[in-house]
Amino acid sequence: MVQPERFLRDLERLRQFGAAGVGKGVIRPAYSEADVAARKWLVEQIAEAGLHAEVDALGNVFGLADGSSLLIGSHTDSQPQGGWLDGAFGVMAGLEVARAAKEASGPPISVVSFQDEEGRFGVLTGSTVWAGRMSMAQADALTDHQGVTLGQARQAMADMVTGEVSADRFTGYIEPHIEQGPVLDVAGEAVGIVTDIVGIRDMNITFNGQQNHAGTTPMGLRRDAFQALSAFNEALNDRLRNVVTPQTVWTIGHVDVTPNASSIVPGQVRFSMQWRDGDADRLARMEQIIREAAAEIAEARGVETHASDMLGIDPVPMDAGLRTRLERAAEQVVSGRWRRLPSGALHDASNVAQLMPVAMLFVASINGISHAFEEDTSDADLVAGLQTLAAAVQ
Repeated sequence: MVQPERFLRDLERLRQFGAAGVGKGVIRPAYSEADVAARKWLVEQIAEAGLHAEVDALGNVFGLADGSSLLIGSHTDSQPQGGWLDGAFGVMAGLEVARAAKEASGPPISVVSFQDEEGRFGVLTGSTVWAGRMSMAQADALTDHQGVTLGQARQAMADMVTGEVSADRFTGYIEPHIEQGPVLDVAGEAVGIVTDIVGIRDMNITFNGQQNHAGTTPMGLRRDAFQALSAFNEALNDRLRNVVTPQTVWTIGHVDVTPNASSIVPGQVRFSMQWRDGDADRLARMEQIIREAAAEIAEARGVETHASDMLGIDPVPMDAGLRTRLERAAEQVVSGRWRRLPSGALHDASNVAQLMPVAMLFVASINGISHAFEEDTSDADLVAGLQTLAAAVQ
């Protein structure tokens, strides 16, 4: 039987690695000192739980039961300014269920913490490589916003690596997670059973204009890269209006302006372009609109444009069998206080679905806040999620 007090205590202990900011904030990006320390601690907890710890070359941490088993987990890295539960809840819930099952001679349960889910170097990097969707050589060449390559960064975990872990030993994967949205909290519900995970597309776009003097260059003669970005953003919002649904989202989230000086007309702007939807055809149509808008704005503004290779994952439906077991467990544990809902956030389950049946369970996020220091969930809802997971496993 799972022990809620032990589970909450372990969650709090994990939070101490990279604890920062107000409330229960965490700064624990992939391969940072705090992230590596947290993974070393996790390996210790895995061993104490009677599981066999394995760390692959990319830094994914596994706690393996003997023989064929169900895999449960998520990730323990964070955003540059993140919350204490994003990913961490799923890993520690998985560890508690695996530990309780081991103590009670129950079904074999393994646990995983995938590396770089938060995308310091890519999109769900750890599970992408593990699922065979990207080679290690390709991953090693990825760079973060400071120009550090993944190959360089993962050397911080080199002494922890034990070997590769085959997906063939697992019968399925369940990823518990906080909702990271307001639906459950607004409805006063504790648990959500995910129906599907949206698809995502992600690339970088650059506008190259002409750097020049801000005081002597007439407005009509400027080739201002930032003005091109501004015009692109406005045009994109207008052109997507008749293509998207209320659930579709797109974001320009990271912008580098060169030379980023007050008296110089910007000569270059490089920015991230990300969009998400549950329909693969709509994602493709959005890509076409994005590329066409960038090209037309570049021509009109007298700048040049190019885009990086596009990363992405298609929409993923949850396995009907695992999902049904989670739904029955939710009705048993929190009758009348659960619902089915899609996931607008991307998760490692999207990649693992290429290898085995997957399902996801959400717990309510207070005020729908995530990727922020204020991220939180009540202890009661955390425990409800743990107990729902344990009941489904049984």
